[in-house]
Amino acid sequence: MNFDLCPVLMKEGILEVLLVSAKGIRNTNVIGRSAYYVVIECGGQVERTKTSTGNHKEICWNEKFAFEFPSSEWENLTHLKFKIIAEECLFEGGFVGETIIYLQGIIMEGNDHRFLEVRPTPYNVVLEDDTYKGEIKIGLKFFPNKATYMDRGTHVKEEPESRQSICRTIMNLVRIPWGRFLFFYNRNCEDKQKQV
Repeated sequence: MNFDLCPVLMKEGILEVLLVSAKGIRNTNVIGRSAYYVVIECGGQVERTKTSTGNHKEICWNEKFAFEFPSSEWENLTHLKFKIIAEECLFEGGFVGETIIYLQGIIMEGNDHRFLEVRPTPYNVVLEDDTYKGEIKIGLKFFPNKATYMDRGTHVKEEPESRQSICRTIMNLVRIPWGRFLFFYNRNCEDKQKQV
């Protein structure tokens, strides 16, 4: 990815990650309930979720993380890595699986539109032998400008372009040829009167 093309627009940006849940993942504990946490790696930054207890069929975290990067580090943002770890219970525990989300398209699209949101989506969990077991649900928001993130906070305001498209939609509804609708309505009424 060539970031030299847009150094003015991308001084400092923020990637917000919402880690929702995981389900159907590998159970590493033979006895007892497992407790899981996730290590998130983005560029040179690392975050860790709280430990969530529950069975391996569904684990909930519902945690949000914000990764902030100056433009000099954009080239390091090739991907996000999520490592699911089971806390030790007796003799078992450790690495459960991982998910990698590649960021180049997200960064470029977010830069073009000044904001990008990927609603929580399930991603496969990859095991050590490159097979899949279970899924992890993750949402992303990318703000190419820190000031935009600070202005919007965690809630995104509608852009004027969005309002225009809603207005256009309403205007298109008004432009429906109501004559056809009334013609069919009148015709239907006439048919009912003939039947009576």
